Order: sequence, then C-alpha cells, then structure tokens
Amino acid sequence: MNLAAIGVPGLIIILVIILILFGPRKLPEIGSAVGKTLSEFKKSAKDIMDDDDEPKKIEVQQVDAKDQVK
Repeated sequence: MNLAAIGVPGLIIILVIILILFGPRKLPEIGSAVGKTLSEFKKSAKDIMDDDDEPKKIEVQQVDAKDQVK
C-alpha cells in the first residue's frame, strides 16, 4: 500500500482517531516530540553525508635527501 493512495479523506480519519486517542491537551506535546525527533534525524543524516563528502587526508612525511642515501 502506498502512502499517496490514502488521500485526503484517509488523512482526516487518521487525524480524528489520533485526536480521540490522545486528546487535545496531549497533541502539542506529541507534535513537539515528533518535530524534535525529525530535526535530530535530519541533523544526524546530514552529518553522516558530510563525513562521506570530505576527502580522506593522507599524511605525507617529508624525507631529507641525506637520510635516503645511506
């Protein structure tokens, strides 16, 4: 089943069921918790993607010519 197949009437029914289950006083708390969770998830996903984009730094050691020829 596809989420797009639910449509507007289905979303309204889901929202009414949530309102009945949790009540109007709990909805702001639930919305806030969901928002914080989504923002944390987005931040973590962005951090992971940023870590992959950075090229690996290779440390190059300089060697004196005198040390090479012994």
